[in-house]
Amino acid sequence: MEFVEPIKDIKKINEIKKKLEGKSDRDLLLFVLGINTGIRVSDLLKLKVEDVWDEGNPREFLFVFDEKSSERKAHFLNTKVKSALSNYLQNQEIELDDYLFRSKKLNQPITRQQAYRIINNAAKEVGVSGNIGTHTLRKTFGYHAYRKGIAISILKSIYNHTTPTETLRYIGIDKHEEHRIKIDVNL
Repeated sequence: MEFVEPIKDIKKINEIKKKLEGKSDRDLLLFVLGINTGIRVSDLLKLKVEDVWDEGNPREFLFVFDEKSSERKAHFLNTKVKSALSNYLQNQEIELDDYLFRSKKLNQPITRQQAYRIINNAAKEVGVSGNIGTHTLRKTFGYHAYRKGIAISILKSIYNHTTPTETLRYIGIDKHEEHRIKIDVNL
């Protein structure tokens, strides 16, 4: 497996979202859900509509069983995810027991290879350089969460890593570069 990188440039993230928005609400949701939750793509592809949708509205939390840690983990669905979910699900004839990222041809989820093509092609189309793949979503989440002040110990737990150094390396943080965190309590 080739090493992939997070997308560090927020402008490029927004360009990818714009590109996907013009193509497919499903593909946009895959990207937005991945970069805002840090869930592995293999777990994203297993999701059913009922996992994220309740009585016509997005759920507040998505619960995913993490096979590596044998734990059920809660993932907060922020306003960006909820908006992408609403746009996608309100424009689809889709049942609660359908796969969220359903193939257009079969009543099955898209494949991991198809998810890779969606993410990689959109990134290349907007000029993102470097190695981009499905794991880029998870790494992008961690990189930006860390940059916004989320403790490395929390990210370490999310990723099931054994050391903070492993997590920093995984999310593409150079321990020698200066990092300023805004702690804006703003009471």
